[in-house]
Amino acid sequence: MKGKRAAVIGDGKVVAIHYTLKNEEGELIDESGDDGPLYYLHGSENIVPGLEAGLVGRSVGERVRVEVHPDEGYGSHDPQGVQIVERDVFPDDIDIEVGMHFGAEGPDGEVIPAWVTAIEGDKLTIDLNHPLAGKVLFFDVQIEGVRDATAQELEQGQPEENEADEDEDED
Repeated sequence: MKGKRAAVIGDGKVVAIHYTLKNEEGELIDESGDDGPLYYLHGSENIVPGLEAGLVGRSVGERVRVEVHPDEGYGSHDPQGVQIVERDVFPDDIDIEVGMHFGAEGPDGEVIPAWVTAIEGDKLTIDLNHPLAGKVLFFDVQIEGVRDATAQELEQGQPEENEADEDEDED
């Protein structure tokens, strides 16, 4: 009879993690919180590449600290992504606030994520860079579950349900 071993993280695995994310100053940026772990499909670009690479080969119960530089996170900050637009490009019934996230239409009809970073009168500063672009990120991760993805999950590129077994049989 074979012993049961913990599954290891790699492509095609559904992984459940609890995490905190801090910046270089040690300020908390994000965390999985009390609502339960974050579930993602490893190898499907559900999380930033640097964090994904730092979790390969890890298993349930491990605690991992991963430092992610911009090239493996949200990229470098591109100053050309910061633009000033007139308030009237938005519908009148939308309350615009600093920090607001929206999708702008690109030249080919694609949706480009953007954030409002400043408001001065009728002029809005929008940034097409992710707010974490150009930042070094510090993740503290507790691995809660790992399991094989289903065929449907692999096709969709994301977990179907929020569940990952604590371990699975490895043959």
